[in-house]
Amino acid sequence: MAITTHVERFLAMGTRIELHLFGAVEEAATFEARRAIEAVDDALTIHRPSPATSLNECLMAGREAAVDDPVLFDALVEIEAARESTLGLFDPAADARIAAGWNSVSFDRDNARIRASRPVGFDFGGFGKGFALDRACEKLRSAGVASALLSAGESSIAVVGAHPLGGGWPFAIPHPLQPGHVLVELELCDEALSISSTVGPGTDAPGRAAMIRPADGTVVTGRRSVVAVEQSGARAEMMSTALLVADDTQARRLLEGRQRRCFLFDFSREAAMAVSPVEMSAT
Repeated sequence: MAITTHVERFLAMGTRIELHLFGAVEEAATFEARRAIEAVDDALTIHRPSPATSLNECLMAGREAAVDDPVLFDALVEIEAARESTLGLFDPAADARIAAGWNSVSFDRDNARIRASRPVGFDFGGFGKGFALDRACEKLRSAGVASALLSAGESSIAVVGAHPLGGGWPFAIPHPLQPGHVLVELELCDEALSISSTVGPGTDAPGRAAMIRPADGTVVTGRRSVVAVEQSGARAEMMSTALLVADDTQARRLLEGRQRRCFLFDFSREAAMAVSPVEMSAT
């Protein structure tokens, strides 16, 4: 049985975006999904003038700012709501240079205003990709799309519904240090996946921001990879970042009840990779 496929590829969020839609799909659904991603890029980018850069300019200058852009406002609400679940380890304001972070920020949701007790700036990074995929998925579901795969640079993935052939969407996450080997295999259904790593292809790319521990502003230097699956792309991105910067105690707390959907691999503890990757997953 032939399955109709619609594919859209474009650049946004500083990476290659792919939308794979299956079944009877209106052309408008593809357009709306793409526009949702581009709208997040326009709002959250810090690489060209945007609502995010305007906000950062105010906060770095010590001024209170109005959050007038609805996409930026929704992103800040999402981040604030996840603070407890990530033990405060996901922090888009963490900065090793000025030792500041979200703890310096006061976000007044009711009046859509934000201020900081010291100069801070936001870098939405991977969170932005997951957040963008979430909003695109919402558009697709609203348009009646029953099966879709969305990818942002292959490290941020979201799926709508089940696989077009039935069942979950199978994924094999490649080992970042051993080409041809698989780190973990899993299936997604109406879920999102985030991969964060300090090793492997792309981690030394020019301009890539270092991973910062919010508590003390230090740069994470350990050889780690994280695979996180959550109901939303934004939450998956925040969890994968939190696990990447967590100490052992924090990692155990974050993984409690999530061992089958979130995986932390610490390669600095395995000189020759003598055990299987799953056995290295923190539990």
